[in-house]
Amino acid sequence: MISASLITILIIVLAIVLFATEKLPVDLSAIIIMLLLVFTGVITAEEGVEGFSNKATITVAFMFILSEALLKTGALQVLTQRLAKKFKQNINLGLILMMVFIAVISAFINNTPVVAMFIPVVIQLGHRVKIDPSKMLIPLSFASIFGGMCTLIGTSTNILVSGIAEKEGLASIGMFEMSKIGVILLIVGVFYMSFMGKRILPNRNQKANFSPEENSRTYITQIQILKNSSIVGSPIMETDLVKDLDIDVIEVRRDHTRINQPSGDFVLFEGDLLKLRCDVNKIKALKDEVKIVVKDVIQIGDSNFKDSKISIVELVITSNSPLINKNLKQVDFRNRYRAIPLAIKHRDEILEQDLYEVDLKAGDVILAEVKSHYLEQFKTFETQKNAPFLLLSEDLVTSFNKKNFAIVLSVLALMIASAGFGWIDIMIGAITAVAILALLKVMNMKEIYQSVNWSIVFLLACALSLGTAMNNTGLATEIGELIIHSLGGWGLIAVVSGLYLTTSLLTELMSNNASAALMTPIAIAVASSLGEEALPFLITVMIAASATFMTPIGYQTNTMVYASGNYKFKDFFKVGVGLNLIFWILTSLLIPLFYF
Repeated sequence: MISASLITILIIVLAIVLFATEKLPVDLSAIIIMLLLVFTGVITAEEGVEGFSNKATITVAFMFILSEALLKTGALQVLTQRLAKKFKQNINLGLILMMVFIAVISAFINNTPVVAMFIPVVIQLGHRVKIDPSKMLIPLSFASIFGGMCTLIGTSTNILVSGIAEKEGLASIGMFEMSKIGVILLIVGVFYMSFMGKRILPNRNQKANFSPEENSRTYITQIQILKNSSIVGSPIMETDLVKDLDIDVIEVRRDHTRINQPSGDFVLFEGDLLKLRCDVNKIKALKDEVKIVVKDVIQIGDSNFKDSKISIVELVITSNSPLINKNLKQVDFRNRYRAIPLAIKHRDEILEQDLYEVDLKAGDVILAEVKSHYLEQFKTFETQKNAPFLLLSEDLVTSFNKKNFAIVLSVLALMIASAGFGWIDIMIGAITAVAILALLKVMNMKEIYQSVNWSIVFLLACALSLGTAMNNTGLATEIGELIIHSLGGWGLIAVVSGLYLTTSLLTELMSNNASAALMTPIAIAVASSLGEEALPFLITVMIAASATFMTPIGYQTNTMVYASGNYKFKDFFKVGVGLNLIFWILTSLLIPLFYF
């Protein structure tokens, strides 16, 4: 009869193959692994599903909600605008600030949604400052990893390791237990990527994938300078609105005078109407500049973007549209369709008329602002017999909500402080924080459910069964004793180094959470055999399971930027192998120094 230990080893090998090849989604692979362990009798059915009630799983789920709450306030867009200016002034300084900015955010909210939000932002930023996005997307992912290693809640991996340790009867890991070593690695990582890594990164020049100019239609829109605007009295090319966004000003109208193709030193006055040529991405960026730079004292088209929940849509006039040969004023566009026109693409012509005076033709594209709650009803116009237009694209625009930002930041700070000082368990703190945000109507229940990354939750819950199997069969103890027998004679540094290297290599092949679930019981067994506290070895696993830079499959954020940056597998290896070696050496030296 095959022993339970051998069955577990075979299932672990299968898990590595499934996670490495990604033939199946990682969450489905984790479910299959859990079921195999149950069906073979290695763990009980109750042990198989108890991961869903584990503190780590629940904490991670609620941290996703808190991350979404912060992103929903639009606060990060404000900081992005400031960051763009730094890139304009000094590219090296801009890259450092971007990485530090992402790292600090990722230390306190889950890094997966942060990277998801910033991929398009970084691509847009790259083109605004004339840097290939492939030089910026890997640093974006790595920075989120650096930050995640600094606190318990920075990444699901840390929470998972702490949850497994508590299940084994050990004390919970404090919020900032790993901060001493995490901050050092963060500084080293940012320095490496800023001065060495960026030289290794490829320069793809993938305009087909990246360039807003290649993929977006060009529009003619207009902005009006209102009273007290900060750009009054400034030459056109010295204004933030034009200088940073590289927008073409094709006309300025002042009273009854039109100035075509104004020079860059043309000084702007209150009431001037600027006609611009730009694409939808620049119009969105222009909206952010309006909200942030000139404090709502400027209009874009017919909108000041004051509503917090809006979408920008592109509408193409159909061949049998009742709008043909009519202008927006004649069809009462705003009231009839509840949409505010921003710009019109009129067969690539430069329009001399005002927005509402353009006679529409089949194929014209209207760029408009629509309140998000009306968007579904808005789509029904497409189903009419003589549809006025077809919806080409829609894009949600998040405006900065200062009130909600203050609420979310205060709630997060209170939760972090309470958990950091040990006043409250981190799981209860996260649940309480979400409940407060729901009561204050910062998020509704539908948004709360939608913001959870259920794939990660299922992966965590089912991956925990690997650790249970390792303990039930005694495999964790056997592997731990093997590590000690092989490396113990060389001292604690060698043991820590071996544990780190094993975890790191596993993480490069499978997911970070799966490798953490596999290695945490081994780390606990190593500590027990040596008669040492488990904390140093647990932190070793935390760092090694997160610090994965050589492949795009080891960490989820690497996978996310892999396709977006049009990278090749070797790109990650070339830039990541040096970083992996540096982190391995530093962790092997610093863990004994700080924790023994």
